[in-house]
Amino acid sequence: MSFANKNLKLLSFIALLLVLAAFAMVMFYAPLEVNMGIVQKVFYFHVSSAWVGMLAFLVAAVCGILYLNKKQLNYDFLAFSAIEIGLLFTAIATFSGMIWAKPIWNTWWTWDPRLTTMTIMAFTYIGYLLLRRAVDNLEKRARFSAVYAIIGFASVPLTFFSSRLMRTIHPTIFGADTGDMAMTPAMYQTMAASIITFTVLFAVLLWHRSILAERESEVETLRAQTETLEFGEVQDD
Repeated sequence: MSFANKNLKLLSFIALLLVLAAFAMVMFYAPLEVNMGIVQKVFYFHVSSAWVGMLAFLVAAVCGILYLNKKQLNYDFLAFSAIEIGLLFTAIATFSGMIWAKPIWNTWWTWDPRLTTMTIMAFTYIGYLLLRRAVDNLEKRARFSAVYAIIGFASVPLTFFSSRLMRTIHPTIFGADTGDMAMTPAMYQTMAASIITFTVLFAVLLWHRSILAERESEVETLRAQTETLEFGEVQDD
């Protein structure tokens, strides 16, 4: 356990350094985009947050499959933690996108296919959290959650490919025939650094949150056992 804690502390420190380095690259290394100007710098955090959100939901789906196969609760803790983190970064992506959209589209929000499908994806996983709160039994909760995480993942590729399959004003950076932004090599390098940084940050947060989820489960089990004992004593009296 001590060895694991040391590794977690080390990884947390590395994540902090990477965040500072990525922020410096965004502010001082990446040049201003010729059409959008300074607001385009939000793009690096926006894309990285959206990436982590989708990655987290993929991790949750994989953990759901592993739980159904092996029936080990640690996979449920990982899936639950990943979805909480995924929702957080999806929210960051959404709000940073709104900051980006206002000066470019002259509106905070538009029902563009990418924005609409991302909203659907977010509410899909909010439903996952509500499902967990509605089920008290640990094993039943884990089983239902695993199935939900696997099925809910269908919203992720729908969100990712929406800007390619439907008419959209949302810029497409990867896989587009023509770039929607004038991207230079320094911009691509900064974007890659931001994505790597956010991925490492996700790993750190997932590690921390899964440990907390395990502790919460232990407390919940002890509370249930205590309530059972107290109820038995009342029955005896």
